[in-house]
Amino acid sequence: MERKRKLSVAKVSVILITVPILLWAYEYGPDPGYCGVPGENAGDTCANSGCHLGTANSGKGSVVVNFPYGLTYLPGVKQHLTVTIADPAATQVSWGFELTARVASTPSSMAGTFASDDASTQVVCSQPNLVIFVDVPPASGCAPSETLQYIEHSQTGWQASRNHTGSYTFQFDWTPPPSSVGNVAFYVAANAAGTVVVSEGNPNPNDHIYTTKYTLTPLTATAPTVDGAQVENGASFIQGIVPGSWLTIKGANLSPVTDTWANVIVNGILPTTLDGVSVSVGGEPAYVYYISPGQINAVTGNIGTGSVTVTVTNSAATSPGVTSTSLQYQPAFFAWPNNQPVATRNSDGSYAVAPGTFPGATTVAAKPGDVLVLWGTGFGPTTPAAPVGQQVPASPFYSTATPVTVTIGGAPAMVAYAILSPTYAALYQIAITVPTTLGNGAYPIVATINGAASPSGVMLTVAQ
Repeated sequence: MERKRKLSVAKVSVILITVPILLWAYEYGPDPGYCGVPGENAGDTCANSGCHLGTANSGKGSVVVNFPYGLTYLPGVKQHLTVTIADPAATQVSWGFELTARVASTPSSMAGTFASDDASTQVVCSQPNLVIFVDVPPASGCAPSETLQYIEHSQTGWQASRNHTGSYTFQFDWTPPPSSVGNVAFYVAANAAGTVVVSEGNPNPNDHIYTTKYTLTPLTATAPTVDGAQVENGASFIQGIVPGSWLTIKGANLSPVTDTWANVIVNGILPTTLDGVSVSVGGEPAYVYYISPGQINAVTGNIGTGSVTVTVTNSAATSPGVTSTSLQYQPAFFAWPNNQPVATRNSDGSYAVAPGTFPGATTVAAKPGDVLVLWGTGFGPTTPAAPVGQQVPASPFYSTATPVTVTIGGAPAMVAYAILSPTYAALYQIAITVPTTLGNGAYPIVATINGAASPSGVMLTVAQ
């Protein structure tokens, strides 16, 4: 979809004083108002905007928008959306789209705001007349008179999509209105293009145009409650908290949505709020990785040791505080099915786990003499001290401040190193050599640091 016209913002005042002269440009991305909103350009899409030819949805493809919370939204809580255009025809080799969000009961009213998170998309701000518009609004957002917003592919995005066949995906952010406006309707039109339009008024007859509409309903958060008996080590699920380690909190109404921090980490900085949900441990914010109605996983900060109060806050309220105990050490291995430790071979990263553990996957148990990396949390402070609230840097290595020992079936295993895993958060790697004296069988594997031992129920399978 090709931009038909673009107003030069620097000349707006002059143009408005004289005559409505439009400066023409050949930048990629449609004019505003061509994604099927009722009443805008008679509901036209890019199929009949003058840029492309064809009957919408007559091809064998589709346009699909992925909403992280399903067809729901939380007022004021940003969502990371993707638009995927698919077409099986090998002739369709470049891709584009335009999308907007409106109050369902009043399609002329904008619902929320858009933001690009890479150079492949652009925001278009438009006045209601759809004639005066600008690409990429300033940092302060659209002007008061520009009450409509659209998100669409940019020229960079179009260039990146060229020569891709089958499908292409764009991504961006949408922030709903701060309070509920009732149902929100998303209108989207997309183009699976056959060739490139090279001149104005020369539409491409080989394009395949797809349109669709989604309706999102508002969610309402409920005051959360934390189960004080289920504030637990994130690997062993035993009561207790360790500074700078993984924590699991269980309760009710913790979050109205399910999400992870995957799309909100910027420059390695961990989020203290995820979709309006935050956690406080001992008065310090935790770094929220996973939220759901019944469970939160987070990484604790510098909370000290002793008795601490834990609360969860969502957009409705803050939970009553529960008391837990913070310990300097509470080592634990993360576990795979049948309580087997998460263990990978140091040589190639393959899983050291009993055959049949993962259906459809070929796995090989640990062998005597194998060098394994075990993955855990709760191993306490490091040297040097690890940075708080960010992913672990690639260098230097952050070794545990106190040596770690490991036994397998009571036999000591040589420990090569015990460090925080680079580029992850609060995740320890313990590299060991499986004792050559062990025969076939499943053995309890236990790590000890500063007198604190990991649970003995974790079993490593060994096979010659």
